[in-house]
Amino acid sequence: MELSVRFFALYRERAGCSVASVAVPEGATVAELVASVRALYPRLAPPDVQIVVAVNEEYADPETSLHANDEICLIPPVSGGD
Repeated sequence: MELSVRFFALYRERAGCSVASVAVPEGATVAELVASVRALYPRLAPPDVQIVVAVNEEYADPETSLHANDEICLIPPVSGGD
């Protein structure tokens, strides 16, 4: 299935786009989607950085199953403050 993935902040800059279509098998999980995105955009994040994924406006675990009409966003780590 084709999923529309939105990139935010640093990920948008590194991917060179704000939205991308990513193909994954039916019933794919968030972890499988992240692996596909990393293959398409190897500069997105170092391998040791966990990419935070929101599905339908809620943070999702790696085991979360995805569906064709899900709204998916990749959110880079945020730092700041004291």
